[in-house]
Amino acid sequence: MNIPDADVLFEDNHLLALWKPAGMLTMGDDTGNITMVEVAREYLRVKYNKPGNVYVGVVHRLDRPVSGVLLFARTSKGASRLSDQFRRNAIQKTYRAIVEGSPPTAEAELTDWLLKDRDANVVSVVNQSVSGAQKCVLRYRTVSQQGGVSHLDIQPLTGRSHQIRVQLANQELPIVGDGKYGSTIRKGGRISLHAVSLQFEHPTLKTPVKVVAPIPEDL
Repeated sequence: MNIPDADVLFEDNHLLALWKPAGMLTMGDDTGNITMVEVAREYLRVKYNKPGNVYVGVVHRLDRPVSGVLLFARTSKGASRLSDQFRRNAIQKTYRAIVEGSPPTAEAELTDWLLKDRDANVVSVVNQSVSGAQKCVLRYRTVSQQGGVSHLDIQPLTGRSHQIRVQLANQELPIVGDGKYGSTIRKGGRISLHAVSLQFEHPTLKTPVKVVAPIPEDL
């Protein structure tokens, strides 16, 4: 298996943050394709000459067609404390997206209730009374508009599967390239959504950390 080199954004004894390219899985599925977990594990194995199975703690995920900051834990203590921060929505996440159309206001906060069909891997906006529905909140700010598309900065205040993609599509603002949620533009399997930064408390030092993945030129 030819595992690509890791593009390291941040590293210390407890953390490893990598640039995830669009099209690569965070964790394994039935396709058997190379994952970012394998990239991280191989990087640590070679750099530190570690024998056996190298520990890589998954504390969050990015959808396959999304690029940007992907954070792993290098210790079980780090994994537990970071996972708790994600669960409490204590980690500030910033994304950049290109969407079809123009938002009705330059900036807004969106609140929806989402339900995931795990078999189809599709998420829908539903009434909050629907069993299993989860509340999702995000804020967006319009950066620029041109040629029928808009560039948005986005901060999800909750961390649900496909949240940004579904909430924007529900506003008739599908992310460019995201055919699953209504985009009419194709980008060869990727979508115009990039995880720009994560801000969080270091799991052991208790100091603030900000990890940034610069916005690609096509965004």
